[in-house]
Amino acid sequence: MAKYKTSRANTHSRRANWKASAAPTTTCPNCGAPTLSHMACPSCGSFRGRVYREAIQSAHTK
Repeated sequence: MAKYKTSRANTHSRRANWKASAAPTTTCPNCGAPTLSHMACPSCGSFRGRVYREAIQSAHTK
């Protein structure tokens, strides 16, 4: 309920704090590649001792 229009400088200085941060990664215990937490490893496909073949990255074809 602002009585006056917020200036661009005030708007930009307020929005300057909205920064994206990189997702924290862990190392895969099987192959040592960096992986996201609670996700299967993209390089070897293992998660919690099991291997999921669907998680292995493949070349995208149409």
